Amino acid sequence: MDNLKVTIFTNEFPPNIYGGAGVHVDYLTKELSKLMAVDVRCFGDQDSSSGNMIVKGYKEWDIIKKNSLDKLQKVLGPLSIDVAMVKDPITSNIVHCHTWYTFMAGFLAKMLYDIPLVVTIHSLEPLRPWKEEQLGNGYHLSTWMEKTGIEAADRIIAVSNDSKKDIMKCYNVPEDKIEVIYNGIDLNQYKKTGVNVARKKYGIDGRYILFVGRISRQKGIIHLIDAVKYLPQDVKVVLCASTPDTEEIKMEMEEKVKLYPNIIWIDKMVTKEEIIELYSNAEVFVCPSIYEPFGIINLEAMACNTPVVASATGGIKEVVVDGETGFLVEPGNPEDLAEHIKKLLDDRELAATFGANGRKRVEEMFSWESIAKKTYDMYEDVIENYKK
Repeated sequence: MDNLKVTIFTNEFPPNIYGGAGVHVDYLTKELSKLMAVDVRCFGDQDSSSGNMIVKGYKEWDIIKKNSLDKLQKVLGPLSIDVAMVKDPITSNIVHCHTWYTFMAGFLAKMLYDIPLVVTIHSLEPLRPWKEEQLGNGYHLSTWMEKTGIEAADRIIAVSNDSKKDIMKCYNVPEDKIEVIYNGIDLNQYKKTGVNVARKKYGIDGRYILFVGRISRQKGIIHLIDAVKYLPQDVKVVLCASTPDTEEIKMEMEEKVKLYPNIIWIDKMVTKEEIIELYSNAEVFVCPSIYEPFGIINLEAMACNTPVVASATGGIKEVVVDGETGFLVEPGNPEDLAEHIKKLLDDRELAATFGANGRKRVEEMFSWESIAKKTYDMYEDVIENYKK
């Protein structure tokens, strides 16, 4: 099919990326733009055009900023942006939404422009009940927005087989509408490096384990901090953790971090070069998530030859091979987490073997080029069968 064009709705897009969904959209759009025209509409003030890709940012309405309760604004603001994103004419053959933040834009675009809708599920609201702490009653609205987009979609992308099962449990959609397409990794960027710039900058000397992620109940960071008391105190625990879901969880984390002098907390978004260095030189990468449909951070660590200890939950089980590229542990169990981290700290040969196996696995299964081609082929199929 010639001259295909897609409009992609996303909350996160460079330079505003704070999670795995944003990383996914960043790399996917770059690769897709080699195959077709890509119109990105995102939250923010971006305005750029390069090659086959146009990017435009949208901001929430001032009236909502001024007159909403804080927790409600976190949902009503995105809803206003969604309306703004579809107000500008859409000339694409298909629209593709990422995360509940944009699902109403996708739903409205389908209705207004009579074009097929694809949604990618990076997480599911019904499986994140702790979001009620963040959104209050707005959580019921975010869940409704997600439900509306998913049930109106012509194709739903699940980022893992486990995520596909979750979608079918949570929403009334037929199985043949759901297609599994994994997240990917840029293997040229994410690879082992021995440079020592970030470690000097953040005062990291000697052996360390690493966590990367948002300060969220979902990411299990509190469970990792609770595991520190079981770990050797001469090993640093580096937390690249920012963007707290709520002020309460940030305060809880601050109190717990004070208990352990071997914790180094980097409370900001570090650069890509810095994170690659930190992955590369960590003894172990730790992903203690309670819920994780995929877990792109594990791919990043594995690409840098770093062994992983991660929760046996969701899509992580399809990324990390237990006993081969790392260890899978019981979610929410600090002692189990610490026990398996210690195994790798004590056995450097095993850690090196897991690291090499991890790199091999991402090379074989998770390139963005192949993921973009699968997505493009899926677009063709959806467009061809629309309204049949």
